[in-house]
Amino acid sequence: MIERIQQIARESVETKRAFFDSHAETVARAAEVLVETVRAGGKILIFGNGGSAADAQHIAAELVNRLNHDRPPIAAIALTTDTSILTSVGNDASFADLFERQVRALGRAGDAVMAISTSGNSPNVLRAAETARTLGLKIVALAGRDGGRLAPLADVALVVEADSTQRVQETHITIAHILCELVEAALYPPAR
Repeated sequence: MIERIQQIARESVETKRAFFDSHAETVARAAEVLVETVRAGGKILIFGNGGSAADAQHIAAELVNRLNHDRPPIAAIALTTDTSILTSVGNDASFADLFERQVRALGRAGDAVMAISTSGNSPNVLRAAETARTLGLKIVALAGRDGGRLAPLADVALVVEADSTQRVQETHITIAHILCELVEAALYPPAR
């Protein structure tokens, strides 16, 4: 068991190292999109399925509350939290419409979405990203493998080129924490 633990930890670290060695500039561009969105009075809509749904909630909490220091809230909404919306849309329309309906209802030109899909091919994430594009929202995508059909829809695509869902998700939350830190520091620099 100890050997397996160490192997998993090495794989996780190596996946992160490979991503950030190749994509640090892309992460910076994603942070700039989010900062520009909030500075212009926009909000960030965040969504994904399963573990990515939990990540959406985690990211929204970091932005709305605080990360490293007390500061005003940053406008962010996880579209994965309202069970009445999720179950009514899933029941009355389809699961593929869950996020698209919310983006259409809540999104305005000048807002941004963070679309999270480890495969890059989740139908409900793709549909929401396509709607975001037509409404004039910026799209920051977090994907895995080859980015799937999501990456080409994004203004900035953060693609973790790994096949293991766990390693992709572990890297996604690291990316998200870095984005939250960069956004917080740019909008509300800590007092000296």
